[in-house]
Amino acid sequence: MGLLNGKTAIVTGAAQGIGHSIAHRMSEEGAAVAVSDLDEARCRQVAAEMPGKTIGVGCDVTSPEQVDALVARCRKELGSLDVMVNNAGVAPAVRADLMESGEESFDRLININLKGPYFLTQGVARRMIEQIQRREISAFGPPRVVTISSISAYTVSVNRGDYCVAKAGLSMMTALFAARLAEYGINVYELRPGVIATDMTEGVKEKYDKMIEQGAWPIRRWGTPEDIGRAVAAIARGDFPYSTGEVINIDGGFHLRTL
Repeated sequence: MGLLNGKTAIVTGAAQGIGHSIAHRMSEEGAAVAVSDLDEARCRQVAAEMPGKTIGVGCDVTSPEQVDALVARCRKELGSLDVMVNNAGVAPAVRADLMESGEESFDRLININLKGPYFLTQGVARRMIEQIQRREISAFGPPRVVTISSISAYTVSVNRGDYCVAKAGLSMMTALFAARLAEYGINVYELRPGVIATDMTEGVKEKYDKMIEQGAWPIRRWGTPEDIGRAVAAIARGDFPYSTGEVINIDGGFHLRTL
């Protein structure tokens, strides 16, 4: 029996990269997973490749109508909502110096990377509360919410300020929902990946290869999407029952201050 048998999860941005690994890991451990991303055909393809029960749902997290449809389909086709993983996000279309960047890029990053997860979490949390009030709680305990942010939540990159601001916002979002949902027993977590080998970092591979070689963080390797998937699965299993609003760094020790 898988450790997540009986649980249902929504994972956004799950068609590739970190989201794909999160969804795959949870499916391997027995969860029923809603694989969500922009392209529904791609979502269905990815879902079909998962080992467990899955559905593929196209969803633009900036669209309230599509967010509502995602949650409704998950409830109808998979059952309860046990785990919400906010992973959908984009990098700036063009890296621009802080003094040159424009409002169009800023608005895009905020809408997708912060506003979308904020209101998706709100909608999912309402349904989780309804489940609890109807005593529809699985044997694994109350639901959980996980948001994937980044070391950019606190690390300055002056050529992508919009990205950093959006990620910093996710940190406060986590704290807010953790405080608000604690009375229902819903724990909320933030995972901060470091430098992870994905399509998003492919264009700066040479830069980070040099930093790793020079010991910019203690564990001298690239992070992998699988590293993030394992951490999310641990949260989904309920391995941190007396913890909420917690930041979990998956960054090879990048956050450490050393002399």
